[in-house]
Amino acid sequence: MANSTQSVAATLSVWDAPTRLFHWSLVGAIALAFVSSEEGSPLAAWHMVAGWVAAVLIIFRLCWGFIGNAHARFANFVRPGAVVPHVRELIAGRPPRSIGHNPLGGLAVLALLAGTAAVTWTGIGMTTGSGNEEWHEALAFGLLGLIVVHVVGVVVMSVLTHDNLARAMVTGRKPALGAIPSREPRSRRALANIAALAIVGLSVFGITRYDRDAFLPGSREGAEHGEHRILAHHPAGQADDED
Repeated sequence: MANSTQSVAATLSVWDAPTRLFHWSLVGAIALAFVSSEEGSPLAAWHMVAGWVAAVLIIFRLCWGFIGNAHARFANFVRPGAVVPHVRELIAGRPPRSIGHNPLGGLAVLALLAGTAAVTWTGIGMTTGSGNEEWHEALAFGLLGLIVVHVVGVVVMSVLTHDNLARAMVTGRKPALGAIPSREPRSRRALANIAALAIVGLSVFGITRYDRDAFLPGSREGAEHGEHRILAHHPAGQADDED
């Protein structure tokens, strides 16, 4: 029992449950989107579902960046002025350990959010005939490149700082090493969690108002060529049919 207590005391909570759930859910959604991207794939019907799930996750993370715990908030890890000194220390092979995101990690978060949003937006545009497949594919491969750079960065920083960053995103905890834990009132955490659920719920509701079958596997052909699936449920489309 004493050893267990000492082990917990030697670590501190960094990533809250919503942040970790977002991270791994987005990993799953992007992975599903890529493996279902080919028309001949047995998972092709799930491609649009993965895109809509990613859209909900992006909306959530943008909001959570303002109401989440200290390490999840943009104000605490988006630090442009700290990037150059951090890069110098990284090149020297002695980057400082960060409790939350380091300066480059903060930029990576923004880049990955922007890249995922761009791919999702162009994919949604294709369902209404206003999107461009070449742009969608180019952005998707650009996002894949960002992901590779991110993973390499995580591995490099884990080796140089002796801090397993991937494990921390699973457990939510990192070695304390003298750091003072960030304490927030339980009531604030509860309100933030309630707000997060509301954000996800409203996002899903809004998307299903736009396309009521958004989260159901559908025809890849319908997703790529057209508006039929969405306009059939849209008031304007129904009015045109009646005319």
